[in-house]
Amino acid sequence: MQKLTVTICALATMITVAYGGTTTYSGKEMKQVEQVPPCPEWYRDTEWNVSLWGTYVFTANNWEDDRYFQSDHAWGGGIDVKYFFHRYFGVGLEGWATESTRQRFDGFDFNGQPVFSDDERVIGAVKGTLTLRYPIHCSRFSPYLYGGGGALFGGEEHDSFTNLFSSTTKAVSVGFPATHSDSKTRGFGQVGAGLEIRLTPHIGWMSDFSWNVVNGPDNNFGMARSGVTFAF
Repeated sequence: MQKLTVTICALATMITVAYGGTTTYSGKEMKQVEQVPPCPEWYRDTEWNVSLWGTYVFTANNWEDDRYFQSDHAWGGGIDVKYFFHRYFGVGLEGWATESTRQRFDGFDFNGQPVFSDDERVIGAVKGTLTLRYPIHCSRFSPYLYGGGGALFGGEEHDSFTNLFSSTTKAVSVGFPATHSDSKTRGFGQVGAGLEIRLTPHIGWMSDFSWNVVNGPDNNFGMARSGVTFAF
């Protein structure tokens, strides 16, 4: 009876030691997993973004046919402010200005030949925006889509020849000057896509392209932008 009791106690002790060894090993494995640091997040769920950028505009038509910019392209810059009330959605306000040079018809000289000059003027816009972005988890990259609408100003000037024997001239070489209309303000809509790369959690670089549809015929244009973003 004593031998049976000793044998049972010995078996129980061996089972306890074996079970305790497995628990210790599992505990070490769990401890190692917990020590792995989480990946950094470069974009926050709610944040303000302020972007400063340069832009290049090109018209859908040749300069002779375009009715708003009246040129093939323009260079400029702008600023936009956005608030992301959710990780993936943001609303904002944007403004930009470009320098566009058109060929202006000044009239006819005394020999009956047309006279032209370069007309440099500023064309700009103010608009509201909606941005849909997708920050890639554990990554600096965030592709995005955006759209908006607002007012475009500074373009669509017209030259006309209405007075053959005008008593005033705008240049010595112009014997019969043309008259010039003021610029017009037009409504327009915009849709585009781009990519932001965060250099730090508070500074990023953005580049995108958009297509802009202006109220009226023959005046749509494309816009490419690139610049720096500050996140707060």
